[in-house]
Amino acid sequence: MSRSRVQRLVTLSWRERLRLAEALCWLALARLVLLTLPFNTIAARLGTRQQLSRETFDNPIQRAQARRIGWAVTTMSRYVPWDSACLAQALAGKWMLGTRHLPSTLYLGVAYDENKKMRAHAWLRCGDVFVTGAPQHQRFTIIATFA
Repeated sequence: MSRSRVQRLVTLSWRERLRLAEALCWLALARLVLLTLPFNTIAARLGTRQQLSRETFDNPIQRAQARRIGWAVTTMSRYVPWDSACLAQALAGKWMLGTRHLPSTLYLGVAYDENKKMRAHAWLRCGDVFVTGAPQHQRFTIIATFA
């Protein structure tokens, strides 16, 4: 780890450091789950299919929690030695939100790139906060949601 990264880590509060450690654990679990279980098994545990969670928050603390979770997941996904692409990030974020009883919607979408190759993307929304996968999600057609 570079000196500036270490310096930034030291300046974080203990809560932020714990949140990063939690995100690391959930990203590791997401990677393990994605490698070992068929997607139908995973999907059965993500929530009700083709449903959406509410798009508002009961209080501003929930919005702040969702943003902090998104920050922790996306930050840690850049530093883990394994692939933590959009689906792993969305799973980790959904599980972190779930431990705090914050409802969320995991979206799966597809789009074609300029070479006519199909691309898939996953993103996570909690209230009006896009926790992971934004802003790329706007290019994708939603094929499934889990709330």
